[in-house]
Amino acid sequence: MAQSHGTGVIERHELAACGEGVVFEPGALVFHPENVEIGADVYIGHYAILKGYYRNKICIGDGAWIGQQAYLHGAGGLTIGRRVGIGPGVRIITSTHSLPEDPRVPIMEGALNLAEVVIEDGCDLGVGTVVLPGVRIGAGVQVGAGAVVSRDLPAGAVCAGVPARVLRYR
Repeated sequence: MAQSHGTGVIERHELAACGEGVVFEPGALVFHPENVEIGADVYIGHYAILKGYYRNKICIGDGAWIGQQAYLHGAGGLTIGRRVGIGPGVRIITSTHSLPEDPRVPIMEGALNLAEVVIEDGCDLGVGTVVLPGVRIGAGVQVGAGAVVSRDLPAGAVCAGVPARVLRYR
């Protein structure tokens, strides 16, 4: 029989850190809570998943807002600054599989590449945004709904699109 990575049910005392005033809505899940640090006054919406990993950390700064059905992946390391808004359905990914040289080998058997994602203070990621591994989003960046962030974004930028590009500055 296959073994699960756990239920994801939140036990605050199992988290690496959990500040005062943190709200976990029903259905929110946390995996590998020993590698998840949550600051004060953080909101985690219904059915959000904080997918910690056996190494590296998910660190969420004070006053962050994590929307419903968001998926935060921590294998490569994930840092979310203070007062960051993560819209409903946002996906933040910190790993990829390398393509095996032999095309007959399934991609899932390729090496796992981990790359940290950093989202600096005061950002807002619109509904359904996807952030890919290794990206740094500068302070105060606004990312439009449905954007795919595949490279670093400079502080103060307003971005949108697939791939996300800078439209203007705040």
